[in-house]
Amino acid sequence: MAVKDLQARQGKIDITLEIVSKDEPREFEKFGKSGRVCNAKAKDDTGTITITLWNEDIDKVKVGDTIKIENGWVSEWQGELQLSTGKFGKMEVVESAEASPEASVTKDEAEETEILDGSKKEEGEDAVTADEEVEEEVIEEIDEKIDSE
Repeated sequence: MAVKDLQARQGKIDITLEIVSKDEPREFEKFGKSGRVCNAKAKDDTGTITITLWNEDIDKVKVGDTIKIENGWVSEWQGELQLSTGKFGKMEVVESAEASPEASVTKDEAEETEILDGSKKEEGEDAVTADEEVEEEVIEEIDEKIDSE
């Protein structure tokens, strides 16, 4: 599957992507359980998408790595598609950036990619919504993970 073919509320996604940028992880607590969440940008030849990384997956992934998501889930937040492993999916690093130095991407190159594909937000545009986005996404994902246990 390719990024250009992804649609909101679509499941059973098998896709291989390169990580082009990664945000700092955030900690949360819900229903007495704590965890971590982190957004990353990933691309293939057809486009770029936000990936939501949970807990131990955060430490597995570095900028420049190639990852494979099996049985992933696409959600949508404020018109932007977001891909995660969802309840039943899994993610693995298939090629480490350390193994191939030319795959390494600088922050400037990642920002250039975001600008070119239109995903870069203008400065000052909904400054509060980033935290609200994360909080809403975290609540939704935690609810899904708890329901599956």
